[in-house]
Amino acid sequence: MPEKVRKQHQKILINPITTDFSNDRSMAPETNESHLLIIEDDQGRKEFPLENPIYSIGRDRDCNIRLASQFVSRRHATLVRLPREHNSHSYYYRIVDGDAKGKPSANGMMINGRKMPAHDLKNEDEIVFGPQVRAIYYLLKNNQRSGQTDSTEYDITLINPGMTEDE
Repeated sequence: MPEKVRKQHQKILINPITTDFSNDRSMAPETNESHLLIIEDDQGRKEFPLENPIYSIGRDRDCNIRLASQFVSRRHATLVRLPREHNSHSYYYRIVDGDAKGKPSANGMMINGRKMPAHDLKNEDEIVFGPQVRAIYYLLKNNQRSGQTDSTEYDITLINPGMTEDE
């Protein structure tokens, strides 16, 4: 790969990143959104809740999200969590072809039917890594924070058993 193309590829991945790359889930942001990646490959369907700042995707054993297919590169893509400009408590994920060092995959990836080197994921985006290997990204809005319940969620009516008997 020419050096100029390699540097452009690295810039797409690294330039706007301001997050820590540790895989510590305790550092996951407190938001009212959840991010989910559903993978379909040769082994079936798997769900991956996205909470970490970075994920490696590919068929290598060391990848955070493993893909089971001979048509997928060992380090096929990288997911990076980035803060939204207008809201510091809201995040999105960018998927970039290749590994975190800028080396692209052999066959690239298709996002919503178009071959792209990188893409900021939106709800229901489809990523195709190879034949019969795809992922769908979901941005789920949580209406309630965990641990809190709405008082109308449970309607408990207490009935005295003596009231139901015929007199």
